[in-house]
Amino acid sequence: MKPKIRVIVVDDSALVRSLLAEIINRQHDMECIGTANDPLIAREMIREMNPDVITLDVEMPRMDGIDFLGRLMSLRPMPVLMISTLTERGAEVTMRALELGAIDFVAKPRVGVANGLQELASQIVDKIRVAAVAQVRRLAVAPSGVAAGASRPAATARPAPVSGLLGRISTEKIIAIGASTGGTEAIREVLTHLPADCPAIVITQHMPPGFTTSFAARLNSLCQMTVKEAVHGERLLPGHAYIAPGGKHFSISRSGANYVAVVDDAPPVNRHKPSVEVLFKSVAAHAGRNAYGIMLTGMGADGATAMREMRNAGSYNLVQDEASCIVFGMPREAIAHGAADEVLPLPQIAQALLNKLRGGSDQVHHRI
Repeated sequence: MKPKIRVIVVDDSALVRSLLAEIINRQHDMECIGTANDPLIAREMIREMNPDVITLDVEMPRMDGIDFLGRLMSLRPMPVLMISTLTERGAEVTMRALELGAIDFVAKPRVGVANGLQELASQIVDKIRVAAVAQVRRLAVAPSGVAAGASRPAATARPAPVSGLLGRISTEKIIAIGASTGGTEAIREVLTHLPADCPAIVITQHMPPGFTTSFAARLNSLCQMTVKEAVHGERLLPGHAYIAPGGKHFSISRSGANYVAVVDDAPPVNRHKPSVEVLFKSVAAHAGRNAYGIMLTGMGADGATAMREMRNAGSYNLVQDEASCIVFGMPREAIAHGAADEVLPLPQIAQALLNKLRGGSDQVHHRI
């Protein structure tokens, strides 16, 4: 029999600790092996019990969850699922946690916690399962010995793109990106290396309501281009990246020669809302050979079928390779569906995209 996933719950609320332990212990394939009400106790429990996953609250006594996460990921990297309160500050802190290496997060309610967590039970245990098989990387350590960035705000310096401006590119060109678990940092890696005059970029990252505003703002502070949440009916412009609002579907349409954003409240697709499938299908229909598709890290198969439709319509598709993915599910499915033109490590995707946009032939493309 496969060993159970061993979980430690770290939260300063006795009620939340009890509820999460109960939810975990109801599952046939996991068990809560301990709970801690602050990070210092958790640190000793982790040393002694060597869990497979920890769930971590943000606001706790003696050391907040972000400081603890930074130290943990620099000294003893392991899968961490953040339990974040759905507030504006909670969203900003959650983005920081993902930057530091947390695998994913669950937004817990501010009121009605008991009922709210029970309603989130299936999401919580699904994300624990994903975290248990995710690839975790050690966080770089600053010269002082403190985890890099662990106790200071995210950097806002805009890095230089991989190479200079693109120059004259058809406004009909459009780039579509899909991602899920691990995707916030993968998207950052791609976008921060693209120039300010890049074609319009449309992005679906699986994320609940309330968090994409902070995600877009963080990317906007780091990127050469303008990054924002998509707004229904707006024209999609070069030099801009548009992110699907949490809890809404995002697709594109045409108005004459222009691409236009479509944001709607239709039912989930592939259990997701926003869904990569919805975005990629619209890109296949309205952009065809003017499109470039990118599939990044994520669990499941959302978007794989539509990415194949994009390729059939003439798009050029780049897929993240297994070694650089936090979770290889969505890229694996895209490859299995015959949707990939190139499979590349994450750090090479931006340059490969620029080569294609420039029509460069200096790179050998490994056709799939």
